[in-house]
Formats: sequence, structure tokens, C-alpha cells
Amino acid sequence: MQVKIKTYKKKRKTRRIHLLLFIFLSFSLFIILTFLHKEKPLLEEEKDAQQQEVFFVLPPLEEKKEVIRRGMTLTDILKPYNLSTAEIHALIKDVKPVYDLAKIRAGQELRIFSSPQGDFFSLEYDINEENYLHIKKKEGTYGAEIKKTPYDIRVKAIWGIIEENLIFAVRDKNEGVILALNLAELFAWDIDFYADLRRGDSFKIIFEKKYLNGEFVGYENILAAEFVNQGKKSLAFHYTYPDTKSSDYFDLEGGSLRKQFLKSPIRYSRITSRFSRRRLHPIRKVYRPHYGVDYAASVGTSVQVTADGTVTFAGRRGASGRMISVRHKNRYETMYLHLRGYAAGVRKGKKVKGGQEIGYVGSSGESTGPHLDYRIKKDGRYINPLLFNPEPVKPLRAEFLDDFKKKAGSYSLCFEAPQIIFSCFSNFFIP
Repeated sequence: MQVKIKTYKKKRKTRRIHLLLFIFLSFSLFIILTFLHKEKPLLEEEKDAQQQEVFFVLPPLEEKKEVIRRGMTLTDILKPYNLSTAEIHALIKDVKPVYDLAKIRAGQELRIFSSPQGDFFSLEYDINEENYLHIKKKEGTYGAEIKKTPYDIRVKAIWGIIEENLIFAVRDKNEGVILALNLAELFAWDIDFYADLRRGDSFKIIFEKKYLNGEFVGYENILAAEFVNQGKKSLAFHYTYPDTKSSDYFDLEGGSLRKQFLKSPIRYSRITSRFSRRRLHPIRKVYRPHYGVDYAASVGTSVQVTADGTVTFAGRRGASGRMISVRHKNRYETMYLHLRGYAAGVRKGKKVKGGQEIGYVGSSGESTGPHLDYRIKKDGRYINPLLFNPEPVKPLRAEFLDDFKKKAGSYSLCFEAPQIIFSCFSNFFIP
């Protein structure tokens, strides 16, 4: 009997606890529903602060673009915005520690923001593609700062097959010539995009497009690229070192794409005559060696030095016409013949970097038309530029190899996807 009495009392106690808990929760819910949506009355101080906030709301500004015409001054441009001559001089003085407005030239554009009443509020000026100057009137003075241009960077992917040339193939994908030239420059250390290209060669590119106010303004980095030339696949992956912020391109294993020498001194041209021990001279009509490769191009086409070095000669030399000789490390020498002229600063003793512009295609000396005769010597002996296979430069730094391989591996997987899927990958890549 004692067991039954204890069990009964325990049940009564549990029911009482449940009842009290139910009453407490019901009361709490009532309080919440009653007061949750009621607005808290504002104190007098809060009302004043709110009124002050409303008072300082700026009206919408009007933007006007002013193109500086020849003979105009900043005073001429800013006076219509209710600024006195003294105020304009003060603006120029206040801004000078940040940027000297005297550097602004005719033909450049200013963006001026004013109130609906026409009073000057602020001014913007594009210093270059990456930065712009922002000037704002504040409490009787003028503050200035240089800001980054707010570009919208979008990532896109395309693939294509060569039918005629690389430019046409890229255009078929609704992209510009600049992208084709950037791709050619990327693989220029291994592929001559006229001599080596074949119908059926293919490419895949993951690249950045730059937009400003919704309008396309140019191309940024190629993030990754694949090019299949005569059955040989070449890969390139962009990598920025986290510490120095310098960037370069590497293959899947971290080897540099750069070699000691570029394959061609002209970014995009065609070969009209190759290296030969016995060739009929087009002017003298006798057989003699031709120790270079002739690249046909229009007069004025840029010629780039194929490797780092020092200019040893820049001038006229008999049948070679205007020419440049450059000495490179490991006892190499390159020559550029029949030029129209030389790039600014190119002279004997000048140090140059691989890919740097040094001259322009012409037809000086013994020449039947505008072209570049490009030659290479090793230890004083001519070698065939088209068969020359230079050594690569330093690979990616070892401490960043794991990080690079993770990123490059992601892009490499994308290249393995079916072509239709690959083309749909735009805007899903992380630079």
C-alpha cells in the first residue's frame, strides 16, 4: 500500500508543475503580442535629432561633362557654377598637394556635379585608366583625393578552332582583336603565330573583361589558357605572388612560360623567306646564304627585341639598311634589319627587356618591300631562328607552389569539360 500512495503523490506533483509552466508561457505570449508592435514614443530630444537629420538630406545633384577646349582655363569652366575667381584660385591651391590641375590638357574631360541651383558641389577627372581625381567643396575649403576607378570585372570563357588565323577565330566568338593579340603574346615564347599555326588548331581562354557604368572598356588578365598547336597542348595560368603582388604566367607544374627568347620579333606577321644556306637574292639575282627569317608587315609595324640585352649597334649598315644589333647573355646576339626607324631612346649601350619595342618595320637597304629580316647568332655563328629552342627562365617560387597548383588545377578541370559546358562557365570563376 505504501508504494501505491507514493506513486499517486508523484503524479499529482508533476501535473502541478505542468500547469504552472503552461500559465507562465501563456502570460509571456500575451505580453509579447501586446507590446511587440507598439511604437516606442519619441523623446523630445530624439524628435529634434530626427528633424535635424531630415534637414541635412542633400537634394539630387546634376552631373555635367565638360570637355576642355584649346585656350580654355579652369576658371572659364568653373565660373558658370557660381564660383568667383578667388574661389577657383583657392580650389587650385587646396588641390595642388594631391594633384596639380595645371596638368589637365585640352581635349580631356571633367565631370562636374552641382546643385539644382547650379552651385558647384564636386568635380571628377580621370588621371589615367586606373585612377581619378575627386574634388569636393566642404565648409569653405576644397578637399581632394585620388580614387580607384570603380571598374566591374567580369570573367568569361570562350573556345574556338583555327580556320584561317587566330584573330578571325577570336572574332567569331564576338571578342576583340586585342584578346587575340594578348593570347598570342602569352604563348609567344613557344609558338610563332604565323609560321607554326595550322588549320584545326584550337584554344580555350578564361579571361577578365572590364566594364565601367555597364559599358565594356577593355580586357584585363587572361586567367588561364589552353592552346593546341599541331597536336601539342600548351597551358598557361596566371598567378600573382601574395607578397610582392607581381604577376606572371606558368604551366601546370609551375614552370615559367617565359623563355630566354621570344619566338618572333613581331607579334603577328607572316614569313616570306626562311633561313637558308643557298637562296636566290631577289635583287642581285645570285645565290647566296640567307641567314635570317623575313617577316612581311606594313611599314611602321612595331618590332620587339626577343630577349633582354644591350644594344651594340643602331644605325645604317650597307645592304641591311637601318638595323639594330643586341647582345644577350650566354653569347647570343640578335639583329633586326631593313627598319624604317628606331624607338625612342634606342641607341648603342641601351639596355632593353625582352618584348620591348625597339624599332619599326621598313624597307631600307636592299629590299623589295616592307619586311623585317630577323637573325640570331650564337658564339658568332648564325643559327636558324625557327629551329632555335631557348631555355625557360626561373620557375614559380617554391613556397607558393602548393597555392598555385590548387588554383591552376581548378582551371585545368574546366578545360577538360565538354565544350558546350565550358562556354557556359562565364562569371563562375574566381580570379
